[in-house]
Amino acid sequence: MNTRFAARLLYTMLASGTLLLAGAVRADTSTQDAIAEYREMFGDDNPAELWQARGEALWHEARGPQKANLEACDLGLGPGVIAGAYAQLPRWFADTGQVQDLETRLVTCVTSLQGIPRDDFLKVKFGDGEKKSELEALTAYVVAASRGKPLTLPLKHPAEQAAFDLGKAVFRYRAGPHDFACATCHGEPGKRIRLQELPQLNTALGAREAYTHWPAYRISQGELRSMEWRLQDCFRQQRLPQLKFGSEVAIGLTMYLAKTAEGGVLAAPGIKR
Repeated sequence: MNTRFAARLLYTMLASGTLLLAGAVRADTSTQDAIAEYREMFGDDNPAELWQARGEALWHEARGPQKANLEACDLGLGPGVIAGAYAQLPRWFADTGQVQDLETRLVTCVTSLQGIPRDDFLKVKFGDGEKKSELEALTAYVVAASRGKPLTLPLKHPAEQAAFDLGKAVFRYRAGPHDFACATCHGEPGKRIRLQELPQLNTALGAREAYTHWPAYRISQGELRSMEWRLQDCFRQQRLPQLKFGSEVAIGLTMYLAKTAEGGVLAAPGIKR
């Protein structure tokens, strides 16, 4: 091959690669800007407030066979105290002998205080169009009462530490037809899906950026989505068996993410695309 021709060919290849790289960088920047603009359009108007209002009404309404409200519900800070409660969940509860997240604790309160059967209450765990979830509404109401509070999970009880350890192990566990783990998408910096940057959830910074905004209203679905829903959807995307609501794995993953995000200030319910 002619030396001059080879030099020109190499130059052309390098120039093309540079242009492609520049184009990819511009596309990525453009996508990130578009996503930021998309969220900014809503400003302080978050439709999650509709779920919060419905949840507040449900909290104070006397319902179920026992004609009781939920004002005596103990979320860890004493009966009826919701301000700051979400910032310290999941946690160990002596009355159930379990580590519970917010959603499973709300189920406990509904069944024990109001006498509503668990299966009846959980017929609609996650809202879908006209089927509205009472659990998601109550979740939004309680979560909103912790806005501005820092996450604090001391892991004082052995069962809390065990839940964290399980969640950490599951986060790294590879399985399914694609040999995926949570860490496959969220364990390294710079990972993307559909040109959207993914948070690195095994670091304090990444976990804080993500966890502190969940639960969140998803514009594309027109629904408020809880943390249990978020985890179940991650399992679905990994092609793993469906994550059981309130299972040790679900609680463990939530504990791992919350503890990793410790110190982050809650801004939930957030708003997602």
